Amino acid sequence: MIKIVILGNGNVATHLTKAFYKNKDARVVQVYTRSTKPKFCLKNNIEITHNINNLKDADVYIISISDDAIVAFSKQLDLKDKLVVHTSGSVAMRDLVCNARKGVFYPLQTISKNAKVKFKKIPICLESENEKDYLLLEKLANTISKKVYKINSEQRQNLHVAAVFVNNFTNYLYKIGNDICDEKNVKFEILKPLILETANKIKQISPEEAQTGPAKRNDKKTIKKHLELLTKEQQEIYNLLSKSISSKL
Repeated sequence: MIKIVILGNGNVATHLTKAFYKNKDARVVQVYTRSTKPKFCLKNNIEITHNINNLKDADVYIISISDDAIVAFSKQLDLKDKLVVHTSGSVAMRDLVCNARKGVFYPLQTISKNAKVKFKKIPICLESENEKDYLLLEKLANTISKKVYKINSEQRQNLHVAAVFVNNFTNYLYKIGNDICDEKNVKFEILKPLILETANKIKQISPEEAQTGPAKRNDKKTIKKHLELLTKEQQEIYNLLSKSISSKL
């Protein structure tokens, strides 16, 4: 049984706690938060502490807080010879500055606290300073996911940038599309089959092969008509993306 202490109470921390709950091979023995008492922990009798100096003995300590707080937070930990990992995509393993053994346990997925998460389908990217710790993290990851990858800090940071493009930026484009529909009293749901088809298409072919549209065709007349319908900010985004598509594909 792998014993885990979760350090944090955000979206990822919450879902990791839930994922390891009732796990026959891994167990959360404690959750650290600064002040709050997570409902899931209270309901399921998972120990909570607000004292960073009162952490229970565990095999893995998982820091799951905002990226920009990880370095400063890790300085507070006195866990010599213990394994401490973080769940960030953008923070390097070496940025953990505590006196512990270091690693990374990064679930690559957009995670909201109140949404259901199926960890079995979520890729978990692992890194450690030595092979023994990697095997422990791999064993731990395999208890909740079927997609486990060995990824170093440089690869992970670039993967995180790629994830921002395919997830965060794409979602913002959905918002723009929704705004345009709302303005003209058109139901956004009409576009949802197109969104799903585009996502499904890249399961079979590359994004480059899947690219369609007026920019790909260099259809200047259609592009001009579209620009006339948009706000100044929308025009800037449309132009930037169209020029990039035209020059690259």
